[in-house]
Amino acid sequence: MFDTTIAGSLPKPAWLAEPHKLWPRWQADGAERAQAQLDATLLWIKHQEDAGLDVIGDGEQARQHFVHGFLERVDGIDFEHKVEMGIRADRHKAMVPQVVAPLALKGRVHEAEARLLRAHTTRRTKFTLPGPMTIVDTVADRFYGDRVQMAFAFAELLNREARALQADGIDVIQFDEPAFNVYMAEAADWGVKALERAAEGLSCKTAVHICYGYGIEANVAWKRTLGREWRQYEQVFPALAKSAIDQVSLECIHSQVPPDLMALLEGKDVMVGAIDVASDRVETPDEVADTLGTALRFVPAARLIACTNCGMAPMGRAVAEAKLRALVQGAALARERWAAP
Repeated sequence: MFDTTIAGSLPKPAWLAEPHKLWPRWQADGAERAQAQLDATLLWIKHQEDAGLDVIGDGEQARQHFVHGFLERVDGIDFEHKVEMGIRADRHKAMVPQVVAPLALKGRVHEAEARLLRAHTTRRTKFTLPGPMTIVDTVADRFYGDRVQMAFAFAELLNREARALQADGIDVIQFDEPAFNVYMAEAADWGVKALERAAEGLSCKTAVHICYGYGIEANVAWKRTLGREWRQYEQVFPALAKSAIDQVSLECIHSQVPPDLMALLEGKDVMVGAIDVASDRVETPDEVADTLGTALRFVPAARLIACTNCGMAPMGRAVAEAKLRALVQGAALARERWAAP
């Protein structure tokens, strides 16, 4: 009851990459960088265990960005000639690589960090991958000329890596799809189908993370335009409820998402965002427990998982550590309040 986990990313130590940045520069190259990435992964495995999390992730320490970290191991993508492009419906600009040829994996993408994660914790493990629709929204297409066709091409590659991650011993494989909250009609139409293709054949738990973005100013400013009720989830949750995906991760605390929308995910495990990643203020255990209590009105206790709203990559390390502890303490308090007699 009320297991705890993170949405995905955690801050990179300053000796690994520039702090407080979503697209940080690495502090080293080659073998030195690769070793530093694994060292940082070990560090965050320890911090998550010390905080008391039930499901442990790698913190995405070996990835500069949650999408591009996967794309760097894909043939057919030109990273040498990045172009500026509006992403998430022009919410903000980013320098993105170009798809210039048929897509193919160069080999394993996350083998080193996944095996390190599995070898250094006895707890359940989770690994995140970008979802196909979000990848499509974060690259410039110079080859396929069709978003759906390209999304399914990426889904094939994601499926290969996901199956390999399962063989590495990963217990939960999560696909990150913030684009689902931007292109809602397309998400319900073909985005969920592409997601299912990416997860096809997996026997481990599968999850999708849909949020309103990292705590960067572009996303914070966008949220201010969404009004008193954020109903984006309403359009895609019914399609996800019918899908083969096991778990759905959503933003909750300090948002304007009507909590009753969670009832649309009947039959799914729900990872409720009970930690705000857009604020350095550390939540109290009471606040976390209250968020879980609100979700409990719409989701059975056995299906509720306490999570963060989104990744913590741009956040300060000490703040992130404190928020992890608050998440675990709040979940424990929620168990005390609502445990079955």
